Amino acid sequence: MVFKAKPVKETRKTESQAAGMTFISAGSEITGDIHAAGNLRVDGAIRGKVRADGDIEVSAGGRIEGERVSARNIVIHGTVKATLVAEGHLRIHSSGEVQGDVTAEALDIESGARFVGYSHTGKASADVVAIEGSLVKEA
Repeated sequence: MVFKAKPVKETRKTESQAAGMTFISAGSEITGDIHAAGNLRVDGAIRGKVRADGDIEVSAGGRIEGERVSARNIVIHGTVKATLVAEGHLRIHSSGEVQGDVTAEALDIESGARFVGYSHTGKASADVVAIEGSLVKEA
């Protein structure tokens, strides 16, 4: 009797999945710039620039104050006072508060959420240029 080994199924993880999750727990306070190689969940407080190669989630008790927050997707249940840049979706839940300008492919703001700032949504276009703070489409 001859036994043959079953072929091994290869699974590939994206870089953010391989990097895992960075977690800032409730009661923790960080001052300084943060770069997470994967996803980032904030239950505590961060004061500084925040960047994640994956997604960022700010829980109801979480808080970020800084110059800029950027990630693939951003979900906010807590408070963020910064300029936000999401490559994909930015969602502000009903308990969330954002003070600052946002740029995202798609922006969802639930009823009850608080948003103070300007927003720019949609895919970036090569034929749109900024002139003195306004967007003008080239002919």
